Amino acid sequence: MKIYWNKENNSKNLIGQRGKELRTEKHISQKALAEQLQLAGYEFSDLTVLLIEQETRFVPDYEVVSLAEFFHVSCEYLLGVKKEK
Repeated sequence: MKIYWNKENNSKNLIGQRGKELRTEKHISQKALAEQLQLAGYEFSDLTVLLIEQETRFVPDYEVVSLAEFFHVSCEYLLGVKKEK
């Protein structure tokens, strides 16, 4: 399997910036977000959240869906395809 990333800014995902904005709007820490996602049945740690926000971790589609559901936004918004929540 070949994995691609944005070589201009070395970003390995599209959701890091939006995810961080949504998390800070909710005034929750990375650890609290990971805990909430764990309670919802997803395997997240605070390190996972950190690496996603730093855009240094590839994000599987099911994690994009879980974050979109948690923040009550569309996957398209989280991916930056759509401007409105």
